[in-house]
Order: sequence, then C-alpha cells, then structure tokens
Amino acid sequence: MAKLVGVFAASHAPLAVRAFEAAKPADREAAMVAYREIGKRINAAKPDILIVVSPDHWVNFFINNMPAVAIAVGEEHVGPPESWMKAFPHQNLPGHPAFAQHLANSAFTNDFEPSLTYRMELDHGICIPLWKAELNSMPALVPIILNTVEPPMLSIRRCMAWGDLIRKSIESYPGNARIAVLATGGLSHSIGEPDMGRIDEAFDYECIERFKAGNREQLVAFIDRKVEAAGNGAAEVRNWLVAHAVADDAGFENILYRSIPEWYVGCCWAAWNLKAAH
Repeated sequence: MAKLVGVFAASHAPLAVRAFEAAKPADREAAMVAYREIGKRINAAKPDILIVVSPDHWVNFFINNMPAVAIAVGEEHVGPPESWMKAFPHQNLPGHPAFAQHLANSAFTNDFEPSLTYRMELDHGICIPLWKAELNSMPALVPIILNTVEPPMLSIRRCMAWGDLIRKSIESYPGNARIAVLATGGLSHSIGEPDMGRIDEAFDYECIERFKAGNREQLVAFIDRKVEAAGNGAAEVRNWLVAHAVADDAGFENILYRSIPEWYVGCCWAAWNLKAAH
C-alpha cells in the first residue's frame, strides 16, 4: 500500500535564477542552504512519487483556457521552456500515470472536477525547487496545477478540501509506493502591479505562525482575510494550504524565512511533521 513519507514547501522566485547575484551574499547563501535542506529531507524520505503543487505561469494555460485545477497524468513531462532556465539539467521528467489516474478518478468520484493533461511543460514554478534542492535522483512526478495567477481562483477552504482528497487518494492507492508532496510558491510578493516588489513581512510572519499552530479554521480565516492585501503573488499560498491538508494539519516547521527584496519575494522553505498528524 502507498505511504505518505513527506510534505514540503518552497518558494520559486524567478529572480533567484535570473538575478541571483543581485541579492546580498548572505541571503543567497541562506536560500541555497534552505533549498538543499529540502532536498536532503526529500532524499531521506526516498519517495517513489513526488506530487508537486504549483501554479502555471502562462506556459500551459492562458485566459482562454484557465482550469482551476489540472492534473498531469502522462508518462513524461517536458522541462522548463523559459530561456533563462536553460541550465536546468532535465529536458524530460518522468511521470506516474497509474497514481495520477488514481488521483483523478478519486477526484471525480468525490465531486471534484479537475482538468487532465497528458504532457505538461513544467515551468520555473516546479523546476526551480527541484533543481536547487539537488536531489539524488528525480522521483516520478505528478504535477498538480492550481490557478493562482488569474481570478477567479479556488476558495481557501476548497484548497484545503483538495489537500484532504490527495491524502485520502494516497491512503487508498493500491500500489506499493512511497509518496511525498512539494508545494511551491509564495509567500508575499507583488508582480506586474504598481506596487511591484513589495513584500508584506507582517503577513508572512503571521502566516508562518498560523501554519505552525495547525488550527485549520483559524488558518483558513486568516488567509481568507489577509491574502489579497499581501500582493497578487501571495495567492500562491493556496498551494501551501493544499500541502497543509495533505499533512492532516500536522505540525509545521519553518526551515527558513527570508525577505529578499532583490528577488521581490518573501521567501520561505518549510516541512510538515507527519509524526504530529492525527
């Protein structure tokens, strides 16, 4: 039977690649250490399958076709199309159709309606954390795209429901697989807006404390009330909410938070303590 072996989250700031040297040396080093710590923990968990919850940055979808949720169910995915990601070491990445289809079937059976795609281009949102984590080997990937770039978006509560569904799908999967989850994006940032580059540290710190506390109702209420004011990029915290629910509201460990203005993002790296799950 399948087993959930790890739940993690990491920012995917594009400028961490495009303008890496612009950040202060101490910030650069801290960020890379945090990515490697995520990688160390994923390596230790030895997942056969890694579910990655991330937005799509106008690569696979646009406003003429913008699913709220899309599951990549193919045998193979394509590496990042962005020219500035050309050093990413994988042109193609393995998928896991059996689990992906099981998840999709579980969704439809339980009144969720995801879109499905059989060959997805994985942009920087997924590939930066996978790259900088320095994994020993690439697990089979099941990417889940959450629309966090263009309203309307899933409600905060619905994101939690998706996390519950993913956890139950792992529990019901008949295959003998070790499965981990990586949520990417966030925390606060503003992109392409008049306040571009603004980081809301107060939101970020309180967000982290709410994740640590693990109280679902209080977390949902806080995010629902505060996320829009924290910059349009803060919507990516929805991915973290999915991960939090997959971990069954377990204890949350903040590996590192760093406000890096040169990268325009309140960057955070985290892991959930599955032993604390109830």
